[in-house]
Amino acid sequence: MRGRAADRARYDRATAHLDAPLAVVDLEAFDANADDLVRRAGGKPIRVASKSVRCRALLERVLARDGFAGIMSYTLAESLWLARSGFGDVLLAYPSADRAAFAELAADPKLAAAVTVMVDDPAQLRLIDDARDGGREEVRVCLELDTSLKLLGGRVRIGARRSPLHEPAQVAALARAIGRKPGFRLVGVMAYEGHVAGVGDAVEGHPAKSRAVRMMQATARKELADRRAATIRAVRAAAPGLEFVNGGGTGSVQHTAAEAAVTEIAAGSGLYVPRLFDNYTSFSGRPAALFAQPVVRRPGPGVVTVLGGGYPASGVAGADRSPVPYLPDGLRYDPQEGAGEVQTPLLGPPADDLRIGDKVWFRHAKAGELCERFERLHLVEGDRVTATVPTYRGEGHTFL
Repeated sequence: MRGRAADRARYDRATAHLDAPLAVVDLEAFDANADDLVRRAGGKPIRVASKSVRCRALLERVLARDGFAGIMSYTLAESLWLARSGFGDVLLAYPSADRAAFAELAADPKLAAAVTVMVDDPAQLRLIDDARDGGREEVRVCLELDTSLKLLGGRVRIGARRSPLHEPAQVAALARAIGRKPGFRLVGVMAYEGHVAGVGDAVEGHPAKSRAVRMMQATARKELADRRAATIRAVRAAAPGLEFVNGGGTGSVQHTAAEAAVTEIAAGSGLYVPRLFDNYTSFSGRPAALFAQPVVRRPGPGVVTVLGGGYPASGVAGADRSPVPYLPDGLRYDPQEGAGEVQTPLLGPPADDLRIGDKVWFRHAKAGELCERFERLHLVEGDRVTATVPTYRGEGHTFL
């Protein structure tokens, strides 16, 4: 608790000249988290997931460190913007139907060399061809392997519904089809095991659920390692020039890195360490990204009201998708109101020590989604703001 109190004092001193709402990134914590990701990757390069950062300055900062190489983007328009900004290796992690952006990609040698797009269906290749508008550049493509765990003959599925390519033969067949299709070059395979990398296995107060998650994940890791290895053998037979095999995520870095078939790891949330990444046995990071809301009311004893704060994260709606009051420690939501759009009551003994204008510090449930709410991030070193940098939003971009 003394550590939290010290952090609160540092952040309050660093931002004393700034009015809330505001967002900060603690650079000492950010860099320590980056070091931990590199350690867990065991020598394999980490491709940074941009959706978990959404700030060019911080993407540049982490990519300047040993152990990081390339960006995993989330939309094609973002990919082209990043490539034009000087990032030379951008893997689009999701299929796109942005015809205008595909026309730009196919017409520009620099963009075509820097950006790799994701496909898992021949129809996506046809869409790209139809969108070329005369552009003749070869389009780099990556295939996505579905990582979900299927049990009881497929009647039970654990994992996100992503690619339709689940079996090695399916991936190899599409690889061969790409090899026969002019204008495309297969350069990579991606397999994101979100049910391992993105699901905490040590949920506080739920020991039975945590044990069940650990058992599921152990089974899933073994099944996927065998299937991923078989898939890559089959794809390399069809495409000997394959450049990379991407896998993993913040919660599974060391497990995925141990697979010989995988050449690089994807991670991003582990840099900011939002609240959904508190419940893991495999690693423990330091919260690096926070936002502050000002106290604007004192409705009564043990209660303060802050401005706004209702910034829910994507996914299945629930309490775990709300930001969490973090500093001062001991504040909680009013269960009848929760985090509000324009005001948020907070309960707890620390409320009586807060004055009008004081800052309450929150952690977002997810990482980069925080940046959709703020135009800038104040970078804190020690007890000073040493730089203020724009988020994607601050640069005029909201790609989704």
